[in-house]
Amino acid sequence: MVYELEDTSKVEGIFEGWQESLIWSCLQKVMGKVFVTDPENPVSAFAFVGVFGFFGGRPDAELVRNKPAGFVIMVPQNNEWAELIESIYPGAKKVTRYAIRKDTRFDTEALKKNLELLPEGYEIRNIDDEIYDMCLENPVTADFVSAFAGKDRYLEDGRGVVILKDGKFVSGASSYTRYMEGIEIEVDTIESERRKNLALISCSALILRCLEEGLYPSWDAHNQGSVRLAEKLGYEFDHEYTAYEVALNERTH
Repeated sequence: MVYELEDTSKVEGIFEGWQESLIWSCLQKVMGKVFVTDPENPVSAFAFVGVFGFFGGRPDAELVRNKPAGFVIMVPQNNEWAELIESIYPGAKKVTRYAIRKDTRFDTEALKKNLELLPEGYEIRNIDDEIYDMCLENPVTADFVSAFAGKDRYLEDGRGVVILKDGKFVSGASSYTRYMEGIEIEVDTIESERRKNLALISCSALILRCLEEGLYPSWDAHNQGSVRLAEKLGYEFDHEYTAYEVALNERTH
């Protein structure tokens, strides 16, 4: 039987050394959940937030089978977990993701310089009450806020900026998740507005906002283009890792 773990300190050792802010969100109980099969003395754990799930400790088929509903990106701690995921979800898509170092020292002047690239007729706005509602109108922008438990929680713990053109969203960067010390950045630009430096501008604005508040803007890349954007912002690539996209037919975008 699978249980939601209340005392997440019991699995800190299982995830020790895993430099992933989404796991920290779950362990710190800021957002997300941790699932186990033995709530008293867990030797395996599944940390889940947004659509991301991280499997650690002793491989446990029951944890893997009891996935949350819908599309999930499963991240195994080691090859044993990976083999278990592949055996239970043979239709899962195996992908390579790219971890980015979490000790970046940002060049704030360079980031401010990026803001000057904003084309005429475009506007940068923080995600406030009004913009939050706009984000929910589209599956792409909904990712900016949907992992949070409602508007009030996002406006309190989340951070985000969007770029508008004629009052409509064209690009933005937001906290996909939040942990005590910072956020995990989510960024997107509508296809017709790409190659205009809008992602670079929105991310620069969000990073500057985080630094002003003493928050660390964590970055994880889903493809090489995301790695290149991160490097333009001052981040450094760390390592590749394997993930599995499960229930792809239920992905919203």
